[in-house]
Amino acid sequence: MFLPKAPPYDALAWAKMSFADRARLSCQAWAVQGYGSPLGAYIVYVLKIALYIAGWIYFCSFSPGLGAWDTISWWFVPVAFQKAIVWSLLFEVLGLGCGSGPLTGRYFPPVGGFLYFLRPKTTKMPLFEGAPIIGGRTRGILEIVAYASVLVYSVLCLIHPAPGFEQFLPIIIGLVIAGILDKTVFLAARAEHYWVTIVVFAFAQNWIAGAMIVQLSIWLFAGFSKLNSHFPSVVCVMASNSPFTPFAWFRKAMYKNYPDDLRPSSTAIAKANMGIVLEMGTPIVLFTAIMTGSQTVLYLGLGMMVFLHSYITSNFPMGVPIEWNFLVVYSAFFLFGANPTITPFQLDSAPVAAFLFVFSLALPLIGNIRPDWISFLLAMRYYAGNWAVSVWMFKEDSYKKLEKLTKTSGWLYDQLDMFYERKVSVGLVSKVMAFRLMHLHGKAFQKLVPKAVKNFEKYEWVEGELIAGMVVGWNFGEGHLHSEQLLRSVQAQCGFKDEELRCIFIEGQPLGKSTINYRIHDAEKGLIEDGKIEVADLKELQPWPTK
Repeated sequence: MFLPKAPPYDALAWAKMSFADRARLSCQAWAVQGYGSPLGAYIVYVLKIALYIAGWIYFCSFSPGLGAWDTISWWFVPVAFQKAIVWSLLFEVLGLGCGSGPLTGRYFPPVGGFLYFLRPKTTKMPLFEGAPIIGGRTRGILEIVAYASVLVYSVLCLIHPAPGFEQFLPIIIGLVIAGILDKTVFLAARAEHYWVTIVVFAFAQNWIAGAMIVQLSIWLFAGFSKLNSHFPSVVCVMASNSPFTPFAWFRKAMYKNYPDDLRPSSTAIAKANMGIVLEMGTPIVLFTAIMTGSQTVLYLGLGMMVFLHSYITSNFPMGVPIEWNFLVVYSAFFLFGANPTITPFQLDSAPVAAFLFVFSLALPLIGNIRPDWISFLLAMRYYAGNWAVSVWMFKEDSYKKLEKLTKTSGWLYDQLDMFYERKVSVGLVSKVMAFRLMHLHGKAFQKLVPKAVKNFEKYEWVEGELIAGMVVGWNFGEGHLHSEQLLRSVQAQCGFKDEELRCIFIEGQPLGKSTINYRIHDAEKGLIEDGKIEVADLKELQPWPTK
């Protein structure tokens, strides 16, 4: 129950193999085992969901008539929805939601978030790097006060019987200031959803219409971003990891010819296409329902929505945005099911409409066209498989220089060794390599690793997501949090020598382009090489080098 599934190879011997052999063995293992998380890991997430829901009920109890267990009618009272959004923002910005726990490589402590954001001298990612006062590399009193203000004002809002403009405005301003000082905080709050919706609460009288726009945009752009060659690989990786599909025959069916050909099968491609239709179809059907007043169409849209998010949740995707999925389901029933006579066109504030045009239309569009400019979260490109990613490679024991950083989380093996013997720890971490390589963009690493390092056997491959989790306290697929800016900050604090730390950064594929961009950096020397790789070429490759 508490031991991860052992890979079908000797993990300690695996760690000494060539890149090609490591990649092949770990990817073939992932295809039938997934990450191999023990049952206890999933129980942790189920308990966390219960905590999340209980917290919402508790704060709703401060409003007369809300928070009772004997009926659910109060769920559809407007103030209950407002508190659900504020509570979700608080839950996430504390680090308790996305990016927490063992499925994100966070073992002890299982959360980052407030353990970093309230701690002096931890590494931060300022929006204006190098600017006086606000652009430093580490956290000071200004950053701590800004972050703490978000927490305090969120709690004050939640315990208010009927929060309004005076309660929402401090959260809005506080998160903007905290985000300028450290963009990690803004992203960790899932601001593209919760903060934007709170702005609507504060400035629009008919805020339900505005909240509808936010929700419709999230579904639409999440589906739109999957119209690429990357998503079928996501389906494969996710299906191989789902605790509800442990059958080897089912997992093997996702691939063309297990174990030799791990490209997506026609079954996986069909599932991917169905997922896109469902994700883009849900907002279209719900919008049609409220515009026509058809109850039948409304039920169809809500049914599609429940199926979509039930499927996502049941797969326990890496990053585990479980609470977010629960919130989205509740939002759909409140916004569209309980308020079918309201339409987005009834938004009664021109400034709010302009604000939503920027955050719910313009930024997602720009983020698809120029993914190097916009966070994949602000662009709403959720789980599209087309993100900025990185790998950090430490030569021999040079990783120990990271101990110079002020941080709460230790080196990954140090965390795991608190629970398992080293052989088990290495076996679990080997699957992290497979997770990255089995995505379409991950196949580029087999072309780039030989360019980045000689004698790969002397290097420790570390996923950039894990570096962000250790160094800045939060990770959730945002590759720009572990790219050049973080490398500059780490180098300034740790002082790696030539060849001790090499990083490969890959950007997402822009809409309308056929290539992805890459950069290879040495921590001391800087940029070594950059260039482009044709995505069509990657589609023909296995997740490991075959030549």
